[in-house]
This record gives sequence, C-alpha cells and structure tokens, in this order.
Amino acid sequence: MEYVYAAMLLHSAEKEIDDDAVSAVLKAAGVDVDAARVKALVASLSGVDIAEAMATAVAAPAAAAPVAAAASADAAPAEEEEEEEEDEGGGFEGLGSLFG
Repeated sequence: MEYVYAAMLLHSAEKEIDDDAVSAVLKAAGVDVDAARVKALVASLSGVDIAEAMATAVAAPAAAAPVAAAASADAAPAEEEEEEEEDEGGGFEGLGSLFG
C-alpha cells in the first residue's frame, strides 16, 4: 500500500512518477524499498490517468452506499426468519446427523 501512496503523493506534488522518485519517497518514509515492486508499480501506472482513476475510486463507494444499505435492509428480515426456524427445532436436529 505504501508504494501506491508514494505514487499518489508524487502525482499530487505534480512530480514525475518513476522508479527513482517512488524509491526516494519510500526511503524518506522509512520503508525498505523492493526495487521489483517499484518497477511493477511504475510500469502498471504508465498510460494511466491517475486523476481520473482517483476520481472514479472516490465516486464509486458513494454511489454504492445507498444500494448496499437497501440490500442489507432487505436481507435483515430473511435472516431473522432463518434464525426462528432453527430455534423451533431446538437446534439439535443437525447434531444427530453428525453422529449417525
């Protein structure tokens, strides 16, 4: 995660995101730098519009929140019904099948 944060910091500072810059940020933060991970990050970010990616990532959870709330509200009664069905049998019906 530190590697991505280093790239975001460089982007925010309007600096070039390259191996040396990412490594320097990580070293300044006290992170033991893995050169292979730095190269992989820089390679994966080439051609990516970071500002657009960050805007999309920020907008997605906000849009998904009402859907998630509605889904959990619909799921709550179903879960209660399942618990009631289990309680009616005393909860021991399933144990008998374990022991033969």
